[in-house]
Order: sequence, then structure tokens, then C-alpha cells
Amino acid sequence: MPDAFAFTRLPEPGRRTVTLDFEGAPIEAFPGDSVAAAVLAAGHRLTRTTPVSGTARGPYCMMGVCFDCLMEIGGEANRQACMVEVRDGMQVRRMQGARPLAEPQA
Repeated sequence: MPDAFAFTRLPEPGRRTVTLDFEGAPIEAFPGDSVAAAVLAAGHRLTRTTPVSGTARGPYCMMGVCFDCLMEIGGEANRQACMVEVRDGMQVRRMQGARPLAEPQA
């Protein structure tokens, strides 16, 4: 079976778009899209690696249940990309392993 990517955006001529910064590259999305949908529509399947084995993961359920779409969004780690709506100029990066722990406050 061919390795076809099933997440394809249907054409919507004339619809307004916003632009995200995905690891230094621009991605166009529609207002109302989730970050996960925008990343998938741009052809990127992987959004994070697991903390223990480094296995690549990508959006799965698209409704906030599985946590496979965790990304760094706007500088904040471990955000569920399927639950965050895109904004123009948003900075998005793949999560690499576990997020750093915060220093204890005195």
C-alpha cells in the first residue's frame, strides 16, 4: 500500500489565511483551524518525540484525549496542538522529549 498522506485540505478560494512560524518556516492556515490541523495540512506528520525512547508521534484523536499532538506553542511547552486555535504570527515548534522542569520557588 502506498504511503499516501490522508490529511488533505480542500480548496477554499478567497478565504482569509493566517501565517504561523513552524520551526522557522511559514505555514498558512485558516482562522478557526487548530494548530494540529494547520501543521498536518502543511504536510508535517510529526509534532513531538517521546521523553523515554524518543519515538516520533503526531496528532491522532484531534479532540484532546490522546496527548500525541503536544507541541511548544508561543514558547510554552506541552500544549495540546489540537486544542489551540491558530493566530497570525504564532510561533510553533515540535516537542523534543520532556519539557524542562521549573525551578522550585522559595
